[in-house]
Amino acid sequence: MADNVGKFFDSVSNFFSGGDQIPWCDRDLIAGIEKEVADAQNGSPDHVFKECLMRLSWALVHSRNPEDVQRGIAMLEEVMRDPTKAPLEAREPLYLLAVGYYRSGDHTRCRELLEQSLVIAPDWRQALNLKKMNEARIKRDGAIGIGIAATAVGLLAGGIAAAVARKK
Repeated sequence: MADNVGKFFDSVSNFFSGGDQIPWCDRDLIAGIEKEVADAQNGSPDHVFKECLMRLSWALVHSRNPEDVQRGIAMLEEVMRDPTKAPLEAREPLYLLAVGYYRSGDHTRCRELLEQSLVIAPDWRQALNLKKMNEARIKRDGAIGIGIAATAVGLLAGGIAAAVARKK
């Protein structure tokens, strides 16, 4: 019985908190990768520098800090501006952008980016899992919005009914 009650409260908590399984990245890891990028910028081959930038953008979009997430999104948007990027090279940045937009709450943009990445790699498990979480978040947010709207309408109708009753 206690297990069932615990599972119920966990499911309610996950419903309101979003309960996603995307990993988080802490500030120390980001600082370490920023140092790698700075080191790679000074004389490393171009491909090593680009790999360091991708690691940094991964860390930033997985951060709990909204400013870091926005920085990661900006870096990845810049990466995606390269017109010579092959579709397979675009897959990872598209997915990471989707993670960034998911974390920042722009679920429509997240959905668009996931669709693009799934065109490139239709069986990509990470993208499919994020798509499932994003769709669940959209449904949850819609249900909460409907609940708020219904409550507001109920309060308004109750207020009008009370005002009409007082006039009589």
